[in-house]
Amino acid sequence: MRITLLDGGMGQELLTRSSTPPTGLWSTQILMDSPELVRAVHRDYFAAGADIATTNSYAIHRDRLRPFGIENHFNNLHQLACKIAVSARDKHGFGLVAGSMGPSGWSYRPDLAPPAEEAAELYAEIAKLHEPYVDLILCETMSSVAQARGAVMGARVVTKPIWLSVTVDDEDGSKLRSGESVTQILPMIAEFKIEALLVNCSVPEAVNQAIPLLANQGVSVGGYANGFVKITKDFMKKGATVDILEKRPNLGPEIYADLVDGWVKHGATIVGGCCEVGPAHIQELARRLKSG
Repeated sequence: MRITLLDGGMGQELLTRSSTPPTGLWSTQILMDSPELVRAVHRDYFAAGADIATTNSYAIHRDRLRPFGIENHFNNLHQLACKIAVSARDKHGFGLVAGSMGPSGWSYRPDLAPPAEEAAELYAEIAKLHEPYVDLILCETMSSVAQARGAVMGARVVTKPIWLSVTVDDEDGSKLRSGESVTQILPMIAEFKIEALLVNCSVPEAVNQAIPLLANQGVSVGGYANGFVKITKDFMKKGATVDILEKRPNLGPEIYADLVDGWVKHGATIVGGCCEVGPAHIQELARRLKSG
């Protein structure tokens, strides 16, 4: 069974390498201030064994830029994120580029997202900006059925493959963060011709619960977990900065890879890492899953 290895987290890795404190713009701030740092992270993930570079565009939404007075940079920031990922891939010599489209409104807060039809227009704008550069569109960290629907509906305006990734409850991986069953996203596979179904930005144990519920649907399944202790209520307040989240102390590369082994046994063929999962984790996954 061939495993496709995603990269690890971008935003938290950038903050680790940067000397500046986090802002409400998160990884977008570093894209503007230190684009070469973004390129270096992509490069290090490829060197570690990743097959895919995910663009640093997760948080580039108009409603995120507007409070900082930089909405006019929306197009340029998306194009810059894509060009940096492509250049890192080309320098590496092979691999794919996934165009990241993160949740509108705020992460883990589907109640703040616009209705699906309205959100689809926002995502379509992003997908069109990414189309000339990326190999696939990755709609990630979707917390509800409606939020996921808006994203994949928007992504459908281009001809690139669509991968949908949802985030599940840290204590009950059978449920989206909205409380809906994770299986309620399954009808969208046929409706929107989704090519891969993933679970991300949840604790590894929750990902392990979700994957068996999504497997055997005729599409690739997988996961990329975060390394936080938990997503706190304070972080769910719009405008919060990531420094209020606690990094899990016992999730080194070997322990993380042990947990990923469980996903693979449940049928995962696409694996990687999200926030606080870095190049060393990806390197260990590559050693175990790509040997021979």
